[in-house]
Amino acid sequence: MSAGQVPVPPGSEPGPGPGQAWWRLELLALPELEESLLWKLQALGIHRVALEHTPRNPDQRQLLAWLPAVDWPEPERRELEVALAALSEPFGLTLPAISWQQQGDEDWSLSWKQHWQADPVGERLLVLPAWLECPAEWADRLAIRIDPGNAFGTGSHPTTRLCLEALERWADGPGAELTRPVRVADLGCGSGILALAALKRLSVNDAPGAAAAARRTPAAQVFAVDSDPLAVRATWANAACNGVVVPGAPQAPEAPGTTPGAPLEPGGQAASLQVAQGSVEGLAELLAGEPADLLLCNILAPVIEALAPAFATVLAPGGVGLLSGLLVSQVPGLTQALAAAGWRAELVAQQSQWGLLEIRSARTVA
Repeated sequence: MSAGQVPVPPGSEPGPGPGQAWWRLELLALPELEESLLWKLQALGIHRVALEHTPRNPDQRQLLAWLPAVDWPEPERRELEVALAALSEPFGLTLPAISWQQQGDEDWSLSWKQHWQADPVGERLLVLPAWLECPAEWADRLAIRIDPGNAFGTGSHPTTRLCLEALERWADGPGAELTRPVRVADLGCGSGILALAALKRLSVNDAPGAAAAARRTPAAQVFAVDSDPLAVRATWANAACNGVVVPGAPQAPEAPGTTPGAPLEPGGQAASLQVAQGSVEGLAELLAGEPADLLLCNILAPVIEALAPAFATVLAPGGVGLLSGLLVSQVPGLTQALAAAGWRAELVAQQSQWGLLEIRSARTVA
């Protein structure tokens, strides 16, 4: 997920030379603290981060981070521990013990990749690390290739999964009723996973036989922004991994072992993805006066509250907004703030401590 902070994929930034050592930080990621921990590590320039989990036990998560040993001697590591511990105070929690392991430069990237695997989400989607082949057992799913070097938006975090699952439900409900191209706005796109999922899921026709003719076939039009230029770069790179061409994006090299997906051309129309740096104002510019049918917003609750008054510029009066990145305990206050901005909000899904709000305009739609 994204809150305007997206780690850089390993290898895309300067680092220690060959033979240098690394410190691997290991920490049990409590659900209440996970977002704050990821944000803090990113803010401190620690971009090589992973969340270890298995699809069958998504709530048991280990936070892993790799730090160049030359830049992080013991005094700096202790200061880091103090800074991370302070994040738990607002929640009345105690940060679990941090473990430090040292490893050589030659195997850190390999060990990093070993923490990721193909991850089925919902009924039709599959989050697939860019370098892996699609497992035969999930060959019928829509694979979204993601470089999991971007910890925000890998599909493993509950808030991202909630958004992906809600996107599928919308695609089979209101989205299936549209006879024109679906317009989707992704505010805070992070790694681009939600934008790419929308592009693929809303640009397919699953209906068999004669029913296919009655189903919507126009391709989706997806518009995505993030305030962090690193997020824009990450979305460009992940789009390339999926065979999606983004206007204005540099031709990024493919990830090792990646086979780009086929161009999305249902009904003879090409699906489209536009990505830009910015916040809600930039998203409104991308939409060019035609607000979206669906708004995806997976960012922190305080940011959602601050942006809510401007949602009307990016979400059509009859549209639906899916808001994640929030704790269930934050729902009452956020619902009140959204109501003041003219939106009806309903908690429609939750996983562990995290929730997803569905919003619609409180004004009468003609």
